[in-house]
Amino acid sequence: MVKRVVVVLVAVVGLVVESAPAQEVDARAALQTSLKAMGGDTLRTIVYSAAGSSSLIGQQYSVDGNWPQFEVADYTRAIDFDATWSREDYTRRQGNFPTFGRVPMAEQRVTAIVSGAYAWDMRGDTPVPLTRPYLDGAPWGELRQLELAITPHGFLKAALAASDARAIRIQYVGASDFGLSQFGRTVTIVSFTFLGKYRINGTINDQNLVELVGTWFPNPVYGDMDYEMRYTEYRDFGGVKFPMLLHTHQGDPRLNVAHNYYEYRVTSVKPNAPVATMPVPDVIRTAVTPPPKVDSQRLADGVWLLGGGTHNSLLVEFRDYVAVVDAPNNEARSLAVIVEAARLVPGKPVQYVINTHHHFDHAGGLRTYLSQGTTIVTHESNKQYYLDILFHPSPRTLQPDRMSLFNPMYWISRRPPPIETVAGEPRSTAKYVVTDGERILEVIKVQDMAYELGDRSYAQGNHSLDMLVAYLPNEKILFNADLYSPPAPGAALAPPTPGMRTLQQNMRKLKLDVAQHAPAHGRVGTNEEFMAMFPAAGKTN
Repeated sequence: MVKRVVVVLVAVVGLVVESAPAQEVDARAALQTSLKAMGGDTLRTIVYSAAGSSSLIGQQYSVDGNWPQFEVADYTRAIDFDATWSREDYTRRQGNFPTFGRVPMAEQRVTAIVSGAYAWDMRGDTPVPLTRPYLDGAPWGELRQLELAITPHGFLKAALAASDARAIRIQYVGASDFGLSQFGRTVTIVSFTFLGKYRINGTINDQNLVELVGTWFPNPVYGDMDYEMRYTEYRDFGGVKFPMLLHTHQGDPRLNVAHNYYEYRVTSVKPNAPVATMPVPDVIRTAVTPPPKVDSQRLADGVWLLGGGTHNSLLVEFRDYVAVVDAPNNEARSLAVIVEAARLVPGKPVQYVINTHHHFDHAGGLRTYLSQGTTIVTHESNKQYYLDILFHPSPRTLQPDRMSLFNPMYWISRRPPPIETVAGEPRSTAKYVVTDGERILEVIKVQDMAYELGDRSYAQGNHSLDMLVAYLPNEKILFNADLYSPPAPGAALAPPTPGMRTLQQNMRKLKLDVAQHAPAHGRVGTNEEFMAMFPAAGKTN
């Protein structure tokens, strides 16, 4: 008797999901029944409005935090299903969400369009090509087609058009979480392939309403990254049923707490409203993604800034090897940097790669280095996160890389991986030193100085909890990521940001003698122009 009571309690709180044996059913019949129940059989276009919040994927302050959020207002989406057309217009701004050391997001009007295989944004009346993939992994054209196919009615239409759709029916006797209780219900799960590569799974509830659609897209950090739409609070609009709450995940919460992408509350729905599509502009049709380009700039004997793209790396030569600071973007960028390093310093392997912080755009290329045996130097808080997600040797089906194809690091699960860590709490000094006895490269933990100085106006100015900088004391070169980028030559002097103030106070406390600032973004600058933003500091540094 006690055992039965325990089982019931566990099911109610959603820790256990039990179901009767699944039964395969006619997928087409199930989809048609749902499409009719949702009014999709006569639905050609739809326009809906909403408001809520969205997130900066891959930019969480700490690895155990959620994606940082911002406010979304005046959201409108117009869809023409037959034309494979969608246009989203909305305003995004920081709102009341914490900045985590960033400059608050300025208010911006965004227009995002997909037409067939083409995707672009609009800046006023000017179409803007999207040549850099989403999160450095998924091509935008494919991603926005995928996003259209995981809308409630878009899912049903795409599944009916697929040649490989299959379905099972399950009667749940347990319960689940996320507000989608399965207790005592029967649901139908439909699975099919989209665009020849993306697996889409959708759950149709016992009222024939689409309540959950999930898929995966390629990402350099997560590999096949989860993309999940949850649809609840359906209402009827002239025979067309549409959810009033859209809750979306990117990232698997079983792997990491960071997963909430956006949540919009729908305010109006207009089925079969006129939708004005537009022809694909020529600048969009002819746009191509350029191959990675690496431009090297010598900063000192044996030290180069490797730029040429959106992100920079630093190359440092030692007696028998070289070290690279930062591995941004993705494998293509890392391979290009490795080739340039071999050209500049032939015959010396990349023995170390220093990871400034865990954000996707600064960690996406680390797998390439690990796959060839390079030692990763990162903050201690990242090690398990990277082993569980970034460095996991599981296959990557959507965008295979060297590590997944050749699996040279299969032994990670059996032997200690080549990862060295920098210790240190947010307010303590810690560093890791790479040296050959002559050249010294210090990897230093950035302290959030606001706590120590009692100035809460720039708390969390370190941009991320694990932020590291690289310092060459003999050459007086400091490499930082996302704290300070020298302005364009001739630009007016701007007030220092929280990141700049944090960097300046770290330099002052640690007595770093800096002549050149080598940033992860932008140009190299002098310390004189950096310190000009802090007139009260005088020449104390």
